[in-house]
Amino acid sequence: MYGWRNFLLRLFGAEVGVGVLLRPTVRITYPWKLKLGDHSMVGDFAELYNLGDIDIGANAVISQNSYICTGSHDYTVPTFDIYAKPIVIEAEAWIAADVFVGPGVRVGRGAVIGARSTLLADAPEMMVMAGSPAKVVRPRVQS
Repeated sequence: MYGWRNFLLRLFGAEVGVGVLLRPTVRITYPWKLKLGDHSMVGDFAELYNLGDIDIGANAVISQNSYICTGSHDYTVPTFDIYAKPIVIEAEAWIAADVFVGPGVRVGRGAVIGARSTLLADAPEMMVMAGSPAKVVRPRVQS
C-alpha cells in the first residue's frame, strides 16, 4: 500500500519522489509542507511534526519512533507564542530509532544520528553523532 499512501500525500500537496517507503503508522501533520526524496524511507511510529517545511533527501532513512519537530514555543514571552523553523535532512543521512530532531536543524549528507539521540544543532555531513544533546562521535567512514 506504499503507492496508495504516496498518492494520497501528493494529492494533499506533498512532494514525494519515486520508491518512497512510508510505514503505515507514520504521522504527518501538514502534507503540503513535506518533501520526500527518491527512495527515502520513514519507519513505524515516526512523527513528522511539520508546522514548518521538512525536506528529506534521496536515500535518507528516518527510523522508527523518531520525532522530527519543526515547531516549538517561545518561552521568553508570557504568551508562549508558537514558531516554526524548517528541517532539512540531506541525501543518504540516517536518523536512527527514537531520535528527536529540533526546529531549524540541518542534517548533512550521509550523517548518522545514533539511536535515542536529541539533535538540536546542525549535523555535519558524513559524521556520526550521538547523545543528548547529540555530539560528533567520529566520521562515518574510517580511512
